[in-house]
Amino acid sequence: MILTIAWRELRSLFLSPLAWTILAVVQAILGFIFLARINVVQMYAPQLATAEDAPGATEIIVPILFNWAAIVLLLVVPLLTMRLLAEERRNKTLPLLFSAPISMTEIVLGKYLGILGFLFLVIALIGIMPLSLLSAGSLDFGILLAGLLGLTLVLAGFAAVGLFMSAMTQHPAVAAIATFGALLLFWILDWSGQGLNSGGLLAYFSLFNHYKPFLEGLFDSADMFYHLLLIGTFLVLSIRRLDADRLGS
Repeated sequence: MILTIAWRELRSLFLSPLAWTILAVVQAILGFIFLARINVVQMYAPQLATAEDAPGATEIIVPILFNWAAIVLLLVVPLLTMRLLAEERRNKTLPLLFSAPISMTEIVLGKYLGILGFLFLVIALIGIMPLSLLSAGSLDFGILLAGLLGLTLVLAGFAAVGLFMSAMTQHPAVAAIATFGALLLFWILDWSGQGLNSGGLLAYFSLFNHYKPFLEGLFDSADMFYHLLLIGTFLVLSIRRLDADRLGS
C-alpha cells in the first residue's frame, strides 16, 4: 500500500506542469553554475598544472555545484511538498484516507516516498553534470559520491519537514511558506551562532553544518545520524498529526 500511494503521488506530480517546470528551472540554474565552474578550471589551468597539491577539477566544481543545488532546492522543495496533505484536507478527501484499511504510517511513508522519487530524479540529473567531465579527464569519485550522499540526505530532510508542514494546515500556500521558513532557519542558525557563546550549540543544529563535510569528501557517521534523526523526527510528527486528525474526526 505504501508503494501504491507513492506511485500515485509521483504520477500526479508529473501530470501537472509544476514538476516539469521545476526540473527545467533547476537544471537551467545549476547548468549555468556548472559551466561557470568549468570556465574557472580552464582559466586557471596553467597555474594549477604547475602548483604543488593543486586542487583537481572535481574539487573546484563539485562542492560549489552541490552547495548551490542545496540552496536552489531549499526554495523548490516547499513547492513540491505543500500539497501533500494540505490539499487532501482542503478537498475533504482526508476522511476517505482515514476510512481506508491503511495506517497513518503507511499514508505518511507513501506520500514521503512519492516526493523522494521525484527528488532522486533531480539528484540523478545533477549528478550527470560532473560525470560528463569523464569525457575530458578523470574525477575524484570519493568527493563526487560523498557529495551525492550528502545532497540526498539534505533533500530527504527538506521533504520530511515539508510533509510535516503540509500536515499542519489545509492551505498549500501556508504550508509552502512555513516549510521555507523552517528550512531557512537552519541556515540562519549557522550564521547567528558565529561569535556567540552558544555558537557551538546553534551550529550543531544547523543542517548545513552537517552537509559541508560531505562536500569536502568526508563521511562522518555523526553527520549521517543527524540527517536521519531529522528525517525520522518530522516523519513521526507527521504521523502523530494525522493520528490526532483521525481521532478528532
